[in-house]
Amino acid sequence: MGEIQSGSTSTAFRRADYVKITVFGFALTALWQSLHTIILPLRLLDFVAEAQKNTYLGILTFTGLLLAMAAQPIAGAISDRSGFRWGRRRPYILLGTIAALIFLPGIGALGSYAAIFIIYCLLQVSTNTAQGPYQAFIPDLVPENKRGLASGVKGLLEILGGVTLIYLSGILMDRYSSGEGSQWLWLVLGVLAIVLLGAMAATVLTVKELPATGGTKISLLATLRQTFKIDVRANRNFIWFLVSRLLIYMAFATIQQFALYFLKDVIGVTNPAEATAQFSVLAVVGMLVMVWPAGYLSDRLGRKPITITAGLLGAIGIAIIASSQDYGTILWAAGVIGIAMGVFNSTNWALATDLVVKREEARYLGIANMATAGGAALARLIGPVIDFFNNQSAGLGYQVMLLACFAYFLVGAVLILKIRTPR
Repeated sequence: MGEIQSGSTSTAFRRADYVKITVFGFALTALWQSLHTIILPLRLLDFVAEAQKNTYLGILTFTGLLLAMAAQPIAGAISDRSGFRWGRRRPYILLGTIAALIFLPGIGALGSYAAIFIIYCLLQVSTNTAQGPYQAFIPDLVPENKRGLASGVKGLLEILGGVTLIYLSGILMDRYSSGEGSQWLWLVLGVLAIVLLGAMAATVLTVKELPATGGTKISLLATLRQTFKIDVRANRNFIWFLVSRLLIYMAFATIQQFALYFLKDVIGVTNPAEATAQFSVLAVVGMLVMVWPAGYLSDRLGRKPITITAGLLGAIGIAIIASSQDYGTILWAAGVIGIAMGVFNSTNWALATDLVVKREEARYLGIANMATAGGAALARLIGPVIDFFNNQSAGLGYQVMLLACFAYFLVGAVLILKIRTPR
């Protein structure tokens, strides 16, 4: 494989280059989908009471995602102003991944909720230190008329990373038990570490950046102060974009995070980890069907109408789940939600690359993913709400959860209308 260089033109950017600049997303999604959907919900049952599992899971992931919201744009802003000989982005991808590989074994080795809490937060900071700079590859290297397609490839690889590892994690973690069955957890963590290391190596070795030229050189302290500054009046479209993205991801993260407990408590499945993996796989199949065509079409039809359609489809999927307790029907609904998120992921990220400020791409895309992480973090706060209403009436908390998801999808779609974009 040849190397991609900064300043690529439309003719120089080849098909293989789309994969080179996005393969790291495959590993990141594989890691976090497996941890959030399968590993952590089961691991916490070793430490917390059954009646408080949603609360403890919500607090853990909410705190970690708050750290992700801070770490990602800070790392992105620092990389925007970096001038290493081998590029602005890759040094942070290398260092963040090495740190993550050091922290990851703690998920299996540590034996208390407090210890898991700390290691989870450190893992969030390290992976987001890598992710912030990595996300700037598309605006750095892809010609403007191909960014929708590049965003579609990025979404496709992220989906493949999620579905490949989450199904394997579900099957193996159904055999997990604290003590004698712990080898299944270690097997899953080992596979995730290998995938993360391989994707990092592929990225660092095949993507070649040129040192930044003509950028503004300011101190680290000034960079930190300016990381979260946005001129609201000048960037009003970007603000509406952030709010809409936050709400859509709140909806998806909520149903994803508490799916295992919902399927176990309400639907009564006998193998909750495998059932949750199947739910996620059906959602991913829906994503796979649409993520590339949506990115392609957004370059021709525009980002807004496709993004709005995605939000409305997500609301329909939630309505199907809320109206049925049949596991087969719920799997069909998962496919509908997956189609919605596949369309949204590729098209909405292309919209983000259209709205970012030049020469501050990584900072603005890091802030864009603050909406992603923020939506995921706020989604976790419904955990105590679920437990509260479940204590009033069995299953009521999950109905409240689904109603909230429906509202998030619907309002997030409507807010896209507030964004004005150039033709």
